[in-house]
Amino acid sequence: MAEDRATLTTEDVPDEIARSIHIDATAEAVFEVISEPGWFINDGEYREHEITVAGATATVVDPVHGEFSIGTVELDPPHRAVFRWLGGVAGALEELPTTTIEFTITPDGSGVELSVRETGFAGISTDAAVRRARYEDNTQGWTEELEVARTRSEAA
Repeated sequence: MAEDRATLTTEDVPDEIARSIHIDATAEAVFEVISEPGWFINDGEYREHEITVAGATATVVDPVHGEFSIGTVELDPPHRAVFRWLGGVAGALEELPTTTIEFTITPDGSGVELSVRETGFAGISTDAAVRRARYEDNTQGWTEELEVARTRSEAA
């Protein structure tokens, strides 16, 4: 039976997505990939972006999906990168509630484990259907994007 999207509540959408992948590369090679603001804006295949940085905010222009604001919260090479964004929609960070994306790189056998944790879905919209759609889109997206990070890092 299909869910009635009109009856969804904040409790219907987890606040966090967490995924990880093993990468046969150095932490430095992986960090080079994941420290680029908006590297994850694509459809499972890396595309070059036009990136303009002003302070801690980057404007990332994807040729397919448009313009995004990405706030850099922390860069701790080669271990961690943390960004804020609008959870997958275009716009300025000041206009709407954001989600936080945290990438961590830890030693894992002959390579590293890259983990992503995106939080803030419960507060990104008052519309439950919007929250659900963004959560589901990003859940699928992180599986694809971690594979992009693996492919790019291992090719370096």
